[in-house]
Amino acid sequence: MTSPRLSDRLTTHQPLVMGLFRMVLGLLFTTEGAATVFGVLGRKASPAGDWPFWYAGVIELTCGSLVLLGVATRSAAFISSGIMAFAYFTEHQEDGLFPLQNGGLAPALFCWGFLLLVFSGPGALSVAGLLGRENPPRPAAHRTTEVSR
Repeated sequence: MTSPRLSDRLTTHQPLVMGLFRMVLGLLFTTEGAATVFGVLGRKASPAGDWPFWYAGVIELTCGSLVLLGVATRSAAFISSGIMAFAYFTEHQEDGLFPLQNGGLAPALFCWGFLLLVFSGPGALSVAGLLGRENPPRPAAHRTTEVSR
């Protein structure tokens, strides 16, 4: 349990931390797409038009870049979350129930991370926010209670 003062301080930094989370998640997803489409970072490129891998790579590259920049974040995150759920259930689920059994840890984490961005928005430091196209981030509402002595 955190003290009210610590909780207040952490809450004031929530938009910045969500913005950093968005940027890191977007960068990681973009590199996944670049590796699949262009064959960089030690991975062989998927042939153009190869279903579903090449198309997934294009979506990862595009949506990852949008999320990284903070442009159309919720829409790009929704698509990204969906494609990772699709990847998990079509490529990994048949090898076991849990991600550690079936090698699906990365798709599971990406799916839930992007789903968080769908509901939380881009946070601070987004291009859309800098251009005034996104509502300014608001810390989550919380109640503080006084301790009676």
